[in-house]
Amino acid sequence: LPRFPGYARALGPGIVWLALAQGSGELIWWPYVVARYGLAFLFLLIPACLVQWPVNYAIGRYTILTGESIMRGFLRLDRRLGIVLYILMTVSFLWVGSFAAAGGTALASLVDWPAGWGAKARTDLWALVSMALLLGSFLLSRAFYRFIEWFMAAVSIVTLLGLLLACAHPSVLAALPAFLRGLVRPDLPPPRPWDPGDATRLLTAITFAGLGGFWTLFYSYWLRAKGAGMAGHHEAAAPAADTGSSAAQEEPLLPEGAMSDLPLWKRYLLCDSGIGVVGNLATTLMTCLLAYALLFPRGLYPDGYRLAVVQSEFFAVRFGGLGRILFLVVAAAFLCDTWIGTMDTMSRVHADAVRALVPRLAAVPARRLYYLFLGVGSALTVVTLPLAEPGRLILMTAVIGFIGTVIYTWALVPLNGSYLARVAPHLGPPRWYSRLALIVAASAYTLLALLYLAALLRRG
Repeated sequence: LPRFPGYARALGPGIVWLALAQGSGELIWWPYVVARYGLAFLFLLIPACLVQWPVNYAIGRYTILTGESIMRGFLRLDRRLGIVLYILMTVSFLWVGSFAAAGGTALASLVDWPAGWGAKARTDLWALVSMALLLGSFLLSRAFYRFIEWFMAAVSIVTLLGLLLACAHPSVLAALPAFLRGLVRPDLPPPRPWDPGDATRLLTAITFAGLGGFWTLFYSYWLRAKGAGMAGHHEAAAPAADTGSSAAQEEPLLPEGAMSDLPLWKRYLLCDSGIGVVGNLATTLMTCLLAYALLFPRGLYPDGYRLAVVQSEFFAVRFGGLGRILFLVVAAAFLCDTWIGTMDTMSRVHADAVRALVPRLAAVPARRLYYLFLGVGSALTVVTLPLAEPGRLILMTAVIGFIGTVIYTWALVPLNGSYLARVAPHLGPPRWYSRLALIVAASAYTLLALLYLAALLRRG
């Protein structure tokens, strides 16, 4: 086991998790729910965010203790299960270009060019431009994971500071007492009539209150790219240009069989995953407060080809027209970094999975497969980009991801429990409260799935 290099060098995957999470539920769907229905569903926000913490920890625990990706873990637990999850994961991200399109709605609103083009055409154009610029910068960087971590950290800091200043405006602070009550007590019935078509949006907001869906599994791959725990000297941890980016690979190994740094790695995992969960909760609370104070009274909510446009009022209340421009730029960056982050990690997933599933490909360098899947994935997102408005495509991705969430959260229980106890008894089983928290999370997602199915049947 590599020695723990200290928090300054090891932290990072949780920051990427935080930034990627801010690009969907926090920026779009929770503001939508609050702007349209006020405080009726706000009491679900804090539980929805915190329920992801034990899931993140279980995913990270497997990678830190084994050095393997969580997808390989599912394949080891049950090959058929791993294949089903891999297929669902692949299908769900065919439409990930929709996040770049959502960023395109912000840029199209910011730059009224080309003149005479419709909203859809301008949105698609600016989405393609932003994707090309971001992919080019990404490929020119020496270490892909470092680029992702740096870029997402920068955008997160700007957004957090801007939201804090916007929330300090007197018009927003005036709404704070009612908002705080809404966190613990639902304001029912909703002040506006419930639209059954919003069931998917509400489900998406709850499930993706953090990263959510298959994106949560990405945490395993970021830990590997960082070199956390056993991934610090795992050959497949850096399939792209990440050589030397490991947090631990330059440190001497502990004597064979020594596990004295294991408690440090586990505490680090709790802290790093907590950065993502708690930071994301803080961001979502601020966007919801701003939506309640600024959008709800005016009947404005993000939708269609204004998916990331009406939220510019968040910064405009503090900084005027300049703030509106700043928000649109930051929103575009956030939504586009969701695309590039997903392209990078899904390419790692594909390179990892096909080498595990096809023995003949095990000898092919992971780097070569990574570039192949990065090219194919980028081309597919360009093809799927104009198929529908970005909100509809994002919801489609969310529903597929939610099905996978129910499956893999239950699979994490035996993977981190009975399976690891059987193949590596010296690692020790997870604590009882850790297992209980994971079971509670899996039960919550299952209940949400059943409620959503019941809503669909009633509509049918």
